[in-house]
Amino acid sequence: MKIKVHNNNVDRALRTLKRIMQKEGFYKEMKKRSFYEKPSEKKKRKQKEAVKKIRKMMRQQRHFL
Repeated sequence: MKIKVHNNNVDRALRTLKRIMQKEGFYKEMKKRSFYEKPSEKKKRKQKEAVKKIRKMMRQQRHFL
Protein backbone atom coordinates (compact mmCIF):
# COMPACT_ATOMS: atom_id res chain seq x y z
CA MET A 1 0.00 0.00 0.00
CA LYS A 2 1.43 3.37 -1.00
CA ILE A 3 0.33 6.84 -0.05
CA LYS A 4 1.83 9.81 -1.87
CA VAL A 5 2.68 12.95 0.08
CA HIS A 6 1.98 16.14 -1.88
CA ASN A 7 3.50 19.51 -0.89
CA ASN A 8 4.95 18.06 2.36
CA ASN A 9 1.43 17.61 3.71
CA VAL A 10 2.09 14.60 5.95
CA ASP A 11 -1.04 15.09 8.05
CA ARG A 12 -3.30 14.68 5.03
CA ALA A 13 -1.35 11.60 3.91
CA LEU A 14 -1.78 10.05 7.38
CA ARG A 15 -5.52 10.72 7.32
CA THR A 16 -5.74 9.09 3.90
CA LEU A 17 -3.76 6.08 5.14
CA LYS A 18 -5.99 5.67 8.20
CA ARG A 19 -9.14 5.91 6.08
CA ILE A 20 -7.87 3.24 3.67
CA MET A 21 -6.85 0.96 6.54
CA GLN A 22 -10.27 1.33 8.15
CA LYS A 23 -12.08 0.54 4.89
CA GLU A 24 -10.00 -2.60 4.44
CA GLY A 25 -10.81 -3.74 7.97
CA PHE A 26 -7.24 -3.55 9.26
CA TYR A 27 -8.18 -2.17 12.70
CA LYS A 28 -10.93 -4.75 13.13
CA GLU A 29 -8.49 -7.54 12.25
CA MET A 30 -5.88 -6.26 14.70
CA LYS A 31 -8.43 -6.09 17.50
CA LYS A 32 -9.61 -9.61 16.69
CA ARG A 33 -6.07 -11.02 16.75
CA SER A 34 -4.98 -9.22 19.91
CA PHE A 35 -6.48 -11.92 22.15
CA TYR A 36 -7.40 -15.59 21.90
CA GLU A 37 -10.96 -16.33 20.87
CA LYS A 38 -12.43 -19.65 21.86
CA PRO A 39 -13.96 -21.66 18.98
CA SER A 40 -17.44 -21.40 20.53
CA GLU A 41 -17.11 -17.60 20.80
CA LYS A 42 -15.85 -17.45 17.23
CA LYS A 43 -18.90 -19.38 16.03
CA LYS A 44 -21.27 -17.07 17.92
CA ARG A 45 -19.53 -13.98 16.50
CA LYS A 46 -19.74 -15.34 12.95
CA GLN A 47 -23.47 -16.03 13.39
CA LYS A 48 -24.07 -12.51 14.72
CA GLU A 49 -22.16 -11.03 11.79
CA ALA A 50 -24.22 -13.08 9.34
CA VAL A 51 -27.51 -11.91 10.90
CA LYS A 52 -26.28 -8.31 10.84
CA LYS A 53 -25.32 -8.64 7.17
CA ILE A 54 -28.73 -10.09 6.24
CA ARG A 55 -30.57 -7.32 8.11
CA LYS A 56 -28.47 -4.69 6.38
CA MET A 57 -29.27 -6.19 2.97
CA MET A 58 -32.98 -6.26 3.81
CA ARG A 59 -32.91 -2.59 4.87
CA GLN A 60 -31.20 -1.64 1.61
CA GLN A 61 -33.73 -3.55 -0.44
CA ARG A 62 -36.60 -1.90 1.42
CA HIS A 63 -35.01 1.50 0.77
CA PHE A 64 -34.96 0.92 -3.01
CA LEU A 65 -38.61 -0.15 -3.16
